Amino acid sequence: MATGCDEVFITTDEDLVEADRLLPLIRSTDIATGEPLWSGEYLVNPWTGDGLVDLDDHPRLRSYFESVSTKLRRRHVARKRTSQWFRTIDRVSPSLQARPKLLLPDMKASSHPVLDSGDFYPHHNLYYVVSDEWDLDVLGGILLSDIANLFVGAYCVKMRGGTYRFQAQYLRRIRVPDIHSLSSKNAAGLAAAFQQRNRKLATAYAASAYGIDREILERAADTR
Repeated sequence: MATGCDEVFITTDEDLVEADRLLPLIRSTDIATGEPLWSGEYLVNPWTGDGLVDLDDHPRLRSYFESVSTKLRRRHVARKRTSQWFRTIDRVSPSLQARPKLLLPDMKASSHPVLDSGDFYPHHNLYYVVSDEWDLDVLGGILLSDIANLFVGAYCVKMRGGTYRFQAQYLRRIRVPDIHSLSSKNAAGLAAAFQQRNRKLATAYAASAYGIDREILERAADTR
């Protein structure tokens, strides 16, 4: 979710605009502990499910945007679409907030999936994974494991300080087992490992799910 002007579109003031124009926003710093700890920030949302909001229907939102119009109109996205000068760069998908999703910070030394049960909208420094089939605790266990890190490390250049970029193009490279092939033992183990934030346990159950010899996996992890 890129805004083009965070200082305008992100606020902690619950009374700044109409309540239906505020989306609880979560950043990577809010999930550092392994669970969502919301900082109280909101996205001032100019979008509806059909497109940009009609400012005439939201006088407080209109008043706020007009008070900062100079900053908003200065942006490239506003100069390109002058009639949409109050838009964010990315369009908001209203249904995403309420959808359970795994959140992953962009830059991290190892994969750091965190479950949002459907409370927040992700900021642009977070990527998210959703599924209609997977139990997200089980999928979270796979993404927490060293196997997920090996997939990303195979395609992503390691950054300064030993961090990887867990961006969409690399996350899509992670191949997961067929959901129906998982034994109940491996599924339960992956879910428990994810809930406990136990990477070693997640890797053990993931190795079993993938049919990978643990010694081979450990050697591969050592050479990353």
